[in-house]
Amino acid sequence: MFRTPGRLYRVLAIAEAITWTILIAAIIARAVGAPGVVVTVGGGIHGFVFLAYAATAVLVALNQRWHPGVGVLAVASAVIPYATIPMEIWLHRSGRLRGDWRLDPTDHPRDRRWYDRLMRWFLRRPWVLAVLLVVGIVALYVILLLIGPPGGK
Repeated sequence: MFRTPGRLYRVLAIAEAITWTILIAAIIARAVGAPGVVVTVGGGIHGFVFLAYAATAVLVALNQRWHPGVGVLAVASAVIPYATIPMEIWLHRSGRLRGDWRLDPTDHPRDRRWYDRLMRWFLRRPWVLAVLLVVGIVALYVILLLIGPPGGK
């Protein structure tokens, strides 16, 4: 399903935008009388997908050898409602999402870095990478839940 970095990034960018819709709809529903739990559920879904999108943006940025500023901008785009969609369009049009997963080393100097070797190792074992990412995202999500919502209660 995610044979290319561009495809994975697109799916998560769209999912992140969809969860903004869920969260905004929940806030509106609460404002017109729905129980506050709708925001808790909508916020929880959005928060989890936000973390998954951020992890995906970092992975794709490393694979595609983006300038660090582009990677930071990709992650930061999730903070603004629906901004991941124009970000994905820009990355696609500028060719930053072109290409396949870098499973094999090349002559490029950046392929000799330790984290590139580690990334290739994980990309050759997608189930290990997926499990690691899910466990990491769930752990971070639980920690953030324990800390509490943004702005306090």
